[in-house]
Amino acid sequence: MAATGKINVQTENIFPIIKKFLYSDHEIFLRELVSNATDATQKLKTLSALGEFKGELGNLTIEIELDKAAKTLTIKDRGLGLTKDEVEKYITQIAFSGAEEFVQNTKTNQRLMQ
Repeated sequence: MAATGKINVQTENIFPIIKKFLYSDHEIFLRELVSNATDATQKLKTLSALGEFKGELGNLTIEIELDKAAKTLTIKDRGLGLTKDEVEKYITQIAFSGAEEFVQNTKTNQRLMQ
């Protein structure tokens, strides 16, 4: 008997998975932070080109500062971050992407076992 339904993934449940398996590797985490800064900067450039941002773009260089004494790394950008709706949309996409792959793999494995 086959069952159908929806998988509901809550954002508070997906963050521990992301933290453990994606961000435990410091190099991946650093690349993700720089990528986020790049996206934020590109968003500002795009909105400016569309006339939706009226301010001065200024210097859009992404800066990375190392403070050895404090043992900190600071990444600075002048871009625009995600809105609440965008966070929910993109976190859901990440969560459902993994869930859909899991479901497809399970269906494939079930067919192979028959």
